[in-house]
This record gives sequence, C-alpha cells and structure tokens, in this order.
Amino acid sequence: MYGSRGVGAFAGGRASAAVLGAALLLAGCSSGGDDGKEGSAAAVVTQQPKEADPFWVNPDGVAAREVGELLGDGRKPEARQLRKIAEQPVAEWINPEKAEEQAREFTESADKVGRRAVLVLYNIPHRDCGQYSQGGAADGDAYRDFVDAVAEGIGDRPATVVLEPDAVLHLVDGCTPQEFHEERYDLLDGAVSTLKGLKNTKVYVDAGNAGWGNPDQIHEPLQRAGLDRADGFAVNVSNFYTTEDSIAYGKELSAKVGGKHFVVDTSRNGNGPYTEGDPDERWCNPPGRALGETPTTRTADPLVDAYLWIKRPGESDGECKGGPKAGEWWEDYALDLARASAG
Repeated sequence: MYGSRGVGAFAGGRASAAVLGAALLLAGCSSGGDDGKEGSAAAVVTQQPKEADPFWVNPDGVAAREVGELLGDGRKPEARQLRKIAEQPVAEWINPEKAEEQAREFTESADKVGRRAVLVLYNIPHRDCGQYSQGGAADGDAYRDFVDAVAEGIGDRPATVVLEPDAVLHLVDGCTPQEFHEERYDLLDGAVSTLKGLKNTKVYVDAGNAGWGNPDQIHEPLQRAGLDRADGFAVNVSNFYTTEDSIAYGKELSAKVGGKHFVVDTSRNGNGPYTEGDPDERWCNPPGRALGETPTTRTADPLVDAYLWIKRPGESDGECKGGPKAGEWWEDYALDLARASAG
C-alpha cells in the first residue's frame, strides 16, 4: 500500500542436503572447455570485478542453489537464465533467530575474497503494519539485542547495512499507530549509532521510493531516525521505479538532508513500475518486470554511492498474484525477471 510495499520477509532456514549438493556441483567443478554460460554443469559462480563492484557474491545463495538444481535436472536453458541472478551480489536479509551467526558468516566469507557483504536489517517491532511481512522483534529490548548481535557478528569486517525497509515511511504515511512512533525513532537512532560504531560498516536508512509521496514528508523523520550519523539513505528498496526516477527522488531528498549520499535498489526495476490492476497492490509480484542495472559503484550521479540488489530477485513479495509467502523463492517469477532482461 501507499506505493511503498514489496520489501518481503527474509527467507528462513538453510538449504536441504539435496540442494546443497547441487550448489556444490555448481561452485566446485572446474570449467574445462565450457565456461558454463551455455548451461554446463561445470559452471562456477565467481566474484564480480572489484573495481566496479566491490560487493560479495554468495556462492551458496538461493539463486546459485537453484541453478545447481536445474543443472542437475538437465534444465540447462532455465539454469542459464537464473545465472543472471546467481552471478550478482545480492543483499542478505538477516534472520533474527541467527543474527550474530549470519552476520559473522556473511562478512567473514566476503572478507576472505576481498569483498563487502551487503546486509539488510528488517526486524523493527510492529513491522509492515500487520500485512504480508508482518512481525518483527517482540519489543524494543528484543530489537536492541538483535542489533547488538548483528554488530557483534560483523565486527571490524567490511559491511554495508540497509536499515529497516519501510520503518520510517510507515511512520509518515500513518500505517504505524502513533503510540509506537517515539519508540521506533529511538530504536532506529540507536541502531545507526551501534552500527556506525563499527570500524568498517556503512549504514543506509531506508527512505521510500519515487512513487509513494515526496521528500518534504520524510526528510525530518529520517533525521530523527539518525540519518545525520548514517552514511546516507536507500531508495526503491524492493520496488520497481526506474533508476532515473529513483535518482531524481534521491537527489531531491538529499538536498533537504545536508547533501547525504544514497544507494538505489535496481534489482527488479528494468521495466519500471507496474501500472495496471489494483493500485494498492501494484508493488506485489507485478508481472512483466525485469532485472535492473547490475550492482556497481559506477553510477550515473556522484550522490549515488551504488546500485544494489537489495531485494533478492526471485523471492516473493507476498501471497498475491499466485505467489508464495513473502520471502519465499518463486522459480517462475525469477525466470520471468531473467528472461525479460538483456543478456
């Protein structure tokens, strides 16, 4: 609703033994005479060139595991399409039940190959106003413990953290009841302070998207949420607005918050926003979308620190348009995104 939806829940749990075995097949074989671009089981998921894309590609990410399964099943054309997702660095949404463990695992794995992990914290109390991704920490103390656990897991290793998609926006649009506002501001401000106390962590506070409203409505709430001490803000998280429109929105907002830099989620914005159907659910698993610009620090504007794939392409926004629960992998949707994309 309000043009802000689509963040999705994290995907819980680890892969089954069969899927992990397929992932090892994918990542562990030498390339030989076929580099895998044509669907060979000898493919390898490698890191992108560091000079343009310093972010970590998870060789055991959900898309990589799916590619491995497809290759094992002999579905080479589909595997070739999903490789467009598997070979790109995608943000890891931290599971609150394994916060320290996952933050350590992801940042250690990234650091070993000289890359920076991108993490999303999505656990604010009263999350998502009771909709598809409802939930979050039980209370303020539980949330502070969660942030402390993430910080302990990250340590001094490089990380880029996108903080709480929709959390500030839902204070502004009236979705979150007034009685929770002061606590949420305090929790977000505290999270920024804790994470920025780490040696090599960058923090971007979610700031909505080009379609929900205007920067005049959100710049003061963002500052109350600790933006001044963060590295910047994030726009278009889990949404579909074009990079051009997202940059325009971000630059207008930046001018109101002291010239702060920002990052843009380009994971699924290749064809722009969906304009048909129920306006309140255009954000939810819209058909006909495409992957956007691949993650990079080489952007179209000096205020844009990076294009990131914050939403993991192929994971559902919620139980709409035939999709599974928010955060669950949806192979058909992932294939549609990939097929609609260049390459």
